[in-house]
This record gives sequence, structure tokens and C-alpha cells, in this order.
Amino acid sequence: MSLASSPSSGRLYGLARVCRCWRAARATIYRHRLPPRTEPPRRRGPVGSMPDPALVEAIRAVLAASPFHGEGQRKVWARLRMQGVRTSRRRVLRLMREHDLLAPSRVGSPEARATTTAPSSPTPWTPCGQQT
Repeated sequence: MSLASSPSSGRLYGLARVCRCWRAARATIYRHRLPPRTEPPRRRGPVGSMPDPALVEAIRAVLAASPFHGEGQRKVWARLRMQGVRTSRRRVLRLMREHDLLAPSRVGSPEARATTTAPSSPTPWTPCGQQT
């Protein structure tokens, strides 16, 4: 494709020119040049204080020891820190979401929460300087 040379000048066409003639994005060409991955991509960065399955078990232990029906991720994260498990709050949130461990959220009708301060009837408009 871009390794083909011009018959008149002998120079290579180049990927940008070929993509322009074919009306294809260069990103598409580059993506299809590589073979597909065999394993799924891993999360980047350090693993943390413990692997994910062990941290999920620690989260479950915190939730089981709690006297309440459900705990939020901030309380669980704080209790883990008090036990000496240092991890990020976002990681705790991600694991609690993945394993369906978050506290049930409040559900209500929007009409019950909606309060208005607008008057019930609009005030009549009068031009400036005119008496009503």
C-alpha cells in the first residue's frame, strides 16, 4: 500500500497520500496493521496493598460487622483504613459496584420532592408610569 513506488519518480507514495486517495482514516489503517490481542487488557498502575479478591473479602467483612443494613463506600473505605488496609476510595467504590455491595439508594417520586415558591397566579403586568 504505502510501500508502492511511483512509476514516474520512483518515490514511495506514503501512508498519508494513500489514505487520502482511499478516503480512509490513518488510525483505521494503523489499527488493522497489528494482530488482535489474545488476552484482555489489564489495568495500568500498581496493584495496591492487596489484590482485588482479598480486598473484596475485607469489604464483605466490614459490611458483615456493621449494624446497619447497607453502608456507603466512604464509610467502608474509612473502616478499612482504621483496620490498617490502605487503599484508594475509588478502588473501594469500583469493587463495591462490581460485586453489587453498595447501599440501596433512596428512591422517591420527583413530585414528592418538588417544591415551588412561585405564586399560584401570575401578577398582572402594567406599563411603567401607569396606575392600576
